[in-house]
Amino acid sequence: MKPLQLDDNLKKYTRTSECPIRNVISRFSGKWSMLVLCVLAENEATRFNAIGKALPDISSKVLTDTLKNLESDGLIVRRLYAEIPPRVEYSLSDTGRSLMPVIGQLISWAIANFDNIGRR
Repeated sequence: MKPLQLDDNLKKYTRTSECPIRNVISRFSGKWSMLVLCVLAENEATRFNAIGKALPDISSKVLTDTLKNLESDGLIVRRLYAEIPPRVEYSLSDTGRSLMPVIGQLISWAIANFDNIGRR
């Protein structure tokens, strides 16, 4: 049997360290990451509990992990206020804001195609 030959267009996906799909899109494509980004885009600076209320089916641990990941990826900013009790707010970074039009297009596509995809 002849070995499988990938054409040049497909080879770009085999270079795992250079593949934008693997290394960039995976940062925000998870179920919770995209929803958290949408909440922050609609509400500006938002506290942890408010995000949790907007997404009532996310656990505190998963929300904490999601926020940490989004912050370390540079998509959101965490601001700690030196108050008693301490106040922490999350907001989109410039990079996160630049991503939102793309996510908005994906949301529009999802709404337009939800019935067709959901039936299969």
